[in-house]
Amino acid sequence: MEYEFTHKPSYTHLIVTLEPGESVVAEPGAMVGHSATVSMETGTSRGGLLSSAKSLLGGESAFANEFTAEGGRGTVTFAPPSPGDVMDHELRNGTLYSTDGAFLAATTGIDIDSEIGGLKSMLAEASLTPLALKGTGTVFIDAYGGLEKLELEAGESYVLDNEHLVAWDDEIDYSIERVGNLKSTLLGGEGLVFEFTGPGTAWYQTRDMDALVAALAPRLPSRSE
Repeated sequence: MEYEFTHKPSYTHLIVTLEPGESVVAEPGAMVGHSATVSMETGTSRGGLLSSAKSLLGGESAFANEFTAEGGRGTVTFAPPSPGDVMDHELRNGTLYSTDGAFLAATTGIDIDSEIGGLKSMLAEASLTPLALKGTGTVFIDAYGGLEKLELEAGESYVLDNEHLVAWDDEIDYSIERVGNLKSTLLGGEGLVFEFTGPGTAWYQTRDMDALVAALAPRLPSRSE
């Protein structure tokens, strides 16, 4: 399998080229188009990629679209739901954690699991369900806005707002705290922050969709108008 990114970094497309028999799985609605030699099948699981029907997208959808090249080489183009960038991450019998909604696509050999212990229960009240992406293969993660990579040395710490956090590797340590600040107050309640401590890597997006919605809401006409 080969892949490339176009229209980076603001409106990134992911173009995947599949050899005959190769497959890639993507979140529902991610497909822009594909060549005639590629077939699409919607299902809840295939070959252990999804560990449970509720795993994909942190419970947002029980389905995934699988694209397979048949009878020749083929291409599939994907796009995230919001304007922004897409990153690729290679796993070699490892784990990458991502926030719900950040998963775009993955090759076979990747297991997607939303059951990651205390973190899941801790974030449940905030309607966040992180994903554990495990195995060997390539994972594609999307972001609203730009993508920033945060690499921390041993003992070095950094705090990220949960609305900006996109993904983190399985080497980095973290703790989660509830905070009350101006932004969280405007959004209607308390927020969450992650404190990461190295060594390890985390990725975050430069924009916050909830903040955009909050900024636009007062400017939108009401039903009574």
